[in-house]
Amino acid sequence: MERRLCVGIDLHKTQFTVCAMREEDGLVVLEEQYATTETGYREFTEEMHTEEENGYSIELAIETTGNARYFKNRMEAEGFGVVVVNTNKFKVITMSTKKTDANDAETLAYYLMKEMLPEAHLCDQTSEEIRRLLKTRSILVQSRVKIKNQIHGMLLGYGIETKRAQFQSKKKRQELYKDLADQGYSQFTASSLEVTLSILDEIDQQIKRVEDQLHEMLDEDETVKLLMTVPGIGFIGAWTIAAYTKDMERFGGDFKRFSSYLGLVPSVHNSNESRHLGRITKHGPQDLRTAFVQVAMGVIRQPQNTGDWRLMKDYYRMKAEKGSGRAIIALTRKMARIVFAILNNRTEFDPSRMVSEHISTMQTA
Repeated sequence: MERRLCVGIDLHKTQFTVCAMREEDGLVVLEEQYATTETGYREFTEEMHTEEENGYSIELAIETTGNARYFKNRMEAEGFGVVVVNTNKFKVITMSTKKTDANDAETLAYYLMKEMLPEAHLCDQTSEEIRRLLKTRSILVQSRVKIKNQIHGMLLGYGIETKRAQFQSKKKRQELYKDLADQGYSQFTASSLEVTLSILDEIDQQIKRVEDQLHEMLDEDETVKLLMTVPGIGFIGAWTIAAYTKDMERFGGDFKRFSSYLGLVPSVHNSNESRHLGRITKHGPQDLRTAFVQVAMGVIRQPQNTGDWRLMKDYYRMKAEKGSGRAIIALTRKMARIVFAILNNRTEFDPSRMVSEHISTMQTA
């Protein structure tokens, strides 16, 4: 009969600490540290294959870290089962009063042996690459905003008031430079602006490069096209939602599980017979939650298309009663429900269902 060897691994950037525990008696048979190098990986896998020859099936447990995907792929290629632990749901390690690499690895091994580890979901490689591409664009956009604000402040200091439209093209930016140069300030003043504007031009080119890559992939992604049929979901928002929701099967058709993944469910506090609902949990991917909030904002900005929707009437009523913040979150959750139904049913958005009794059917589909 094959026996289990449960291996907890405390994974870091330069090394990983291993604790291997036998299921039959809970005995620790290996405590070792390896480098995250070719030599280190080879030494560890050879040790595990030796245990396989001794009649053990190898199961590994690691926490979600930056190199967890690489480690998982590498170990699965060796034939080992790997559990990636959801650290948000497993606080035993973070709350430990004896926090060492060896102790953390032993804790993982023990709870793996007891089959009590909450498993994290890792997306496929393509989705991971798209997420990184979107994150790169997000960083570039944030940098562009900071530089534009810097230029606004610089020119205001010289008595030149600028507007957003003056940054929309390279030609208009050059006009700003000429305007400052004509003021008679020192050459260093104008050259400083020239350098900053050149950086802005470079960032714009890089953003366009990222967006061009996404456009090239659009023909092959039906999910993105489907999402873009929803008012309020633009090109980037559609890619963001698609990148985080490719494996819809894991939610089992349950919107509560999906909204929990988004972090849009309220926190719950129970004491005796009282039950209090607090702010939303904000668990799950921040980029995805932000994308859904932007969807809600996009719907609000299109009153000509969405003004007669029932959920918009609910939004304006709640805004008047409880404020804009709560109303936007409530609208975000409703839009998330609609997107959930669209992704599950693989059907395009139907605006006629937003102004009739069919809306409730669509939201619960």
